[in-house]
Amino acid sequence: MKTDVKSAYANSTGVIYGARTRLRGALIIPGGSAGSVVIADGDGTTLLTMTTLANGIPFSVFIPEDGIVAVGGLQATISNASINVFYG
Repeated sequence: MKTDVKSAYANSTGVIYGARTRLRGALIIPGGSAGSVVIADGDGTTLLTMTTLANGIPFSVFIPEDGIVAVGGLQATISNASINVFYG
Protein backbone atom coordinates (compact mmCIF):
# COMPACT_ATOMS: atom_id res chain seq x y z
CA MET A 1 0.00 0.00 0.00
CA LYS A 2 1.55 3.29 -1.11
CA THR A 3 1.10 6.29 1.19
CA ASP A 4 3.18 9.25 2.22
CA VAL A 5 5.23 8.36 5.28
CA LYS A 6 5.48 10.89 8.08
CA SER A 7 7.48 10.89 11.28
CA ALA A 8 6.99 12.14 14.82
CA TYR A 9 9.42 12.37 17.72
CA ALA A 10 8.42 11.69 21.33
CA ASN A 11 10.37 11.49 24.56
CA SER A 12 7.41 11.32 26.92
CA THR A 13 4.09 9.50 27.13
CA GLY A 14 1.31 10.90 24.94
CA VAL A 15 -0.45 10.98 21.58
CA ILE A 16 1.80 10.66 18.54
CA TYR A 17 -0.90 10.97 15.86
CA GLY A 18 -4.64 11.28 16.48
CA ALA A 19 -6.27 9.73 13.41
CA ARG A 20 -6.34 6.40 11.56
CA THR A 21 -2.92 5.50 10.26
CA ARG A 22 -0.45 2.64 9.87
CA LEU A 23 2.64 2.23 12.02
CA ARG A 24 5.51 1.67 9.56
CA GLY A 25 8.55 1.57 11.81
CA ALA A 26 10.46 3.31 14.56
CA LEU A 27 13.86 4.45 15.70
CA ILE A 28 14.24 3.95 19.45
CA ILE A 29 16.91 5.75 21.44
CA PRO A 30 17.49 4.12 24.85
CA GLY A 31 18.29 6.22 27.90
CA GLY A 32 20.92 5.74 30.58
CA SER A 33 18.94 2.97 32.27
CA ALA A 34 16.78 0.12 31.00
CA GLY A 35 13.35 1.20 29.79
CA SER A 36 10.50 0.46 27.42
CA VAL A 37 8.38 1.87 24.63
CA VAL A 38 4.77 0.77 24.13
CA ILE A 39 2.87 1.94 21.05
CA ALA A 40 -0.91 1.60 21.33
CA ASP A 41 -3.97 2.31 19.23
CA GLY A 42 -6.12 5.25 20.34
CA ASP A 43 -8.43 2.82 22.16
CA GLY A 44 -5.53 1.54 24.28
CA THR A 45 -4.91 -1.73 22.40
CA THR A 46 -1.17 -2.45 22.44
CA LEU A 47 0.33 -2.63 18.95
CA LEU A 48 4.05 -2.89 19.72
CA THR A 49 6.13 -3.29 22.88
CA MET A 50 9.90 -2.87 22.92
CA THR A 51 12.24 -3.04 25.90
CA THR A 52 15.53 -1.14 25.86
CA LEU A 53 18.94 -1.73 27.35
CA ALA A 54 20.81 0.90 29.32
CA ASN A 55 23.36 1.44 26.56
CA GLY A 56 22.11 4.53 24.70
CA ILE A 57 22.61 2.86 21.32
CA PRO A 58 19.68 3.63 18.94
CA PHE A 59 18.02 0.73 17.12
CA SER A 60 15.47 0.50 14.33
CA VAL A 61 12.19 -1.40 14.30
CA PHE A 62 11.07 -2.33 10.79
CA ILE A 63 7.47 -3.40 10.28
CA PRO A 64 7.02 -5.32 7.02
CA GLU A 65 4.37 -5.09 4.33
CA ASP A 66 1.60 -2.57 5.06
CA GLY A 67 2.51 -1.90 8.69
CA ILE A 68 0.19 -2.16 11.70
CA VAL A 69 -3.20 -0.45 11.41
CA ALA A 70 -4.06 1.97 14.19
CA VAL A 71 -7.73 2.87 13.75
CA GLY A 72 -7.79 5.41 16.57
CA GLY A 73 -4.34 6.89 16.04
CA LEU A 74 -1.04 6.22 17.78
CA GLN A 75 -0.18 6.70 21.45
CA ALA A 76 3.16 6.06 23.14
CA THR A 77 4.03 5.11 26.70
CA ILE A 78 7.73 5.79 27.10
CA SER A 79 10.07 4.99 29.98
CA ASN A 80 13.80 5.92 29.87
CA ALA A 81 13.89 6.29 26.08
CA SER A 82 12.84 8.45 23.16
CA ILE A 83 11.34 7.40 19.85
CA ASN A 84 10.98 8.58 16.29
CA VAL A 85 7.88 6.90 14.84
CA PHE A 86 7.25 6.46 11.12
CA TYR A 87 3.58 6.25 10.10
CA GLY A 88 1.30 6.81 7.13
